[in-house]
Amino acid sequence: MKTSKPLALAALLAGSALMSPAHADDLSANVTVTNNYIWRGLTQTENNPAVQGGIDWTSDSGFYAGTWVSNVSYAPAGVFNYENDLYAGFAGGSDKFSWDAGYLYYNYDSDAEFDFGEIYGSVSFAGLSLSANVLANTEADEGPGQDFGFGKAVYLAADYGFVIAGGLELGLHLGWHDGDFSEAFNGVDGDYFDYNVSLSRGGFAFMVTSTNANGFSADAEGLDNDAPKFVVSYTVDFDLLSQ
Repeated sequence: MKTSKPLALAALLAGSALMSPAHADDLSANVTVTNNYIWRGLTQTENNPAVQGGIDWTSDSGFYAGTWVSNVSYAPAGVFNYENDLYAGFAGGSDKFSWDAGYLYYNYDSDAEFDFGEIYGSVSFAGLSLSANVLANTEADEGPGQDFGFGKAVYLAADYGFVIAGGLELGLHLGWHDGDFSEAFNGVDGDYFDYNVSLSRGGFAFMVTSTNANGFSADAEGLDNDAPKFVVSYTVDFDLLSQ
């Protein structure tokens, strides 16, 4: 999940990273246990479980900031072991229409040398959300013919969620990732689509997700990102300022 989500349900289930603030002038925390950490359709834990958590501060002006952490693993005995996200932005709107915009920095083990940042924005209306994440900066070195410059990688997504009955919510997601940085970080050949269907109620979520990715990320043992994945997670939220 990478915290701070433009669409709480879709990002929670897809491992995304953008969570709009739910309360004004509030300090809250969250803890999630999941059998697989999925981000933009791709496993971040070699299809193994993850324990995740974050802290969010929101103000009545619409400004929010927070941090979020998770274990990660992309290869046996690899240099990636954890992810720590830092983000800040503004969100606002009404019951039917809302918007969110900000900056998100992904921090990994120092030996990985692959930290990066994105600017993001989303608009939501009557259950439909459209969002965009654009590469802003990275410490990663470019390979021959690669361009990791500002705006040279983008992730676009459409999400739709609605209540079926008794508080049970159905979510539909379609995303598209493109750019040299996406190829290098995700181990894919060219652009790819990810898609999922999810059911959630309270803190419980169940998702079926897959991609059309090609390359190492799809072929490597332990990743298999071109195959359907079934994800179960449970999240607990805490209001740290409650009396």
